[in-house]
Amino acid sequence: MEEYIVSALKYRPLTFDSVVGQRSLTTTLKNAISSGKLAHAYLFCGPRGVGKTTCARIFAKAINCLSPQDGGDACGKCESCLSFDQQRSMNIHELDAASNNSVEDIRELCKQVLIPPQVGRYKVFIIDEVHMLSSAAFNAFLKTLEEPPSYVIFILATTEKHKILPTILSRCQVYDFQRMTTQNTVDHLMYVARKEGYNAEPEALSLIAEKADGGMRDALSIFDQMVSFSGGDLTYEKVCQNLNVLSQEYYFRLVDYFLDSRVPDCMLLLNEVLQKGFDGNNFVAGLATHLRNLLVSRDAVTLPLLEMSERMRVRYQEQAQRCPVRFIYKCLKLANDCDQAYRISRNKRLQVEICLIQCAQVEATQKTAGQQQASDQMAIQASVQTVADTTAQTVSPPQQAEKQAMPATPETLPVASAPQSAEDGKKKLPKVTFKHFGTGKKEEEVQQKQPVEEMEHLAEPINDEKLTEAWYAFIGSLPHESVALSLRFKGLLPTVKDDNTAVVSVSNPQVKQTVESQMPQILDIMRRTLRNSEFRLETQLTEMQEVVKTYSAPEMLKAMQELNPDVGEMVSRLQLVFD
Repeated sequence: MEEYIVSALKYRPLTFDSVVGQRSLTTTLKNAISSGKLAHAYLFCGPRGVGKTTCARIFAKAINCLSPQDGGDACGKCESCLSFDQQRSMNIHELDAASNNSVEDIRELCKQVLIPPQVGRYKVFIIDEVHMLSSAAFNAFLKTLEEPPSYVIFILATTEKHKILPTILSRCQVYDFQRMTTQNTVDHLMYVARKEGYNAEPEALSLIAEKADGGMRDALSIFDQMVSFSGGDLTYEKVCQNLNVLSQEYYFRLVDYFLDSRVPDCMLLLNEVLQKGFDGNNFVAGLATHLRNLLVSRDAVTLPLLEMSERMRVRYQEQAQRCPVRFIYKCLKLANDCDQAYRISRNKRLQVEICLIQCAQVEATQKTAGQQQASDQMAIQASVQTVADTTAQTVSPPQQAEKQAMPATPETLPVASAPQSAEDGKKKLPKVTFKHFGTGKKEEEVQQKQPVEEMEHLAEPINDEKLTEAWYAFIGSLPHESVALSLRFKGLLPTVKDDNTAVVSVSNPQVKQTVESQMPQILDIMRRTLRNSEFRLETQLTEMQEVVKTYSAPEMLKAMQELNPDVGEMVSRLQLVFD
């Protein structure tokens, strides 16, 4: 049986071209080797598992190669390359700063710096996790790092650049390594699967890449774990089962339920997810991610932001075309609010259920609002047409009546030699206004009801009977749709203050504001009904009366004892009994 080697070591890159996802950095290093412009210190920064130490080893091997190839790569056949591959090179030293972080360790390294290389041109020191060095060790290393011998090159690697002293950063060329994209990770995993003879679905590898979170080493480790579980047949369902990841099928089904307003199905799906052991907060976070992917899938410009397999991308595009943009925006807002409220909620399951119910009602609410808006628009157009037609038929031009009443004079007689123009022959229609639109009354009806006395000065004294009649006349003039407003005014009956003034009492500032907003219409109608052009209506804000509590005999005795302790002593001595 052959010795098993994990994929992260077996498929570790040996050349710059085989490094995944760091094309710009490897090109820079190759050009520096080709031109011979090498710095004395390099700092490789980036997340874990993205190739920092790997690039440092490839770089160290290439600069010591005795017969380098065109482009900066090592030949792999000379004595320097063979000794490096067999891990017996005396020119390349690796130091783990996590376990060798003291001043003594750095002093020992500085002593080794003084020994020149035996084979090759450079002596390379690779210090991994350099941020773990103590402050004293950093200070002891400064002078050597700033002015090393000409044959020494330092390559420092770290995952936490912010912990490096500025004095160290200023002495190094800094290279920032990028996270692995999902597509790069999937492509490399597919390459490894083909080399090993495994059957792997792109969706399964994409799920592994998402779980690795940008680290190639983590992705290869998870890949080996999935191979052991599935026996070399990596399917999406098997990977979901082993990684304890919720399948995207649940979210596709859930959005379909939202679009059809199927609230019971949403509740049953949530119950199924919770019974499988998934946390409600992770479920809501996954729903928000799914909705975000749907939003990205709607536009070809943002489609590259969707990092997944081609088949899954097509599924997102199909569902996104059936989802209105406003629906996605609203559901995203609801999912985000639920995620924030989940941590402080006492009934966490109910919090998630309320979110699902609200999402399932979004589309139905928008459809109802759209239908109501269309219906209102049709009603408005019909009302406008009715008012215009009726006005045109019933209102006669006043100029015609004036002409009939005037005697015939030479100035008024028509001239035969002056033909009538087309503009003069057109029938002029009176101006149509919409002052009373929405009250159920036509404009000509309002004009007919205008009293002749409106222009005269009237001042008939008011009384309670006339005031009540005028108040209800105003209430009757309100639109039929304002039922709540009519009920509110019916509970506010004004009272007579003097011959020309009435007072209406209100209980809070909001009601007072409502009355004052309707004051022009109130005064217009009530003055004509009361036949009093000087009528005024005042609003008065009344204070809420405190409710007086009625005490029983035992309660009154208890209250008296609290005010005066002697009362209790008196009751005890006299042996009084209160029923």
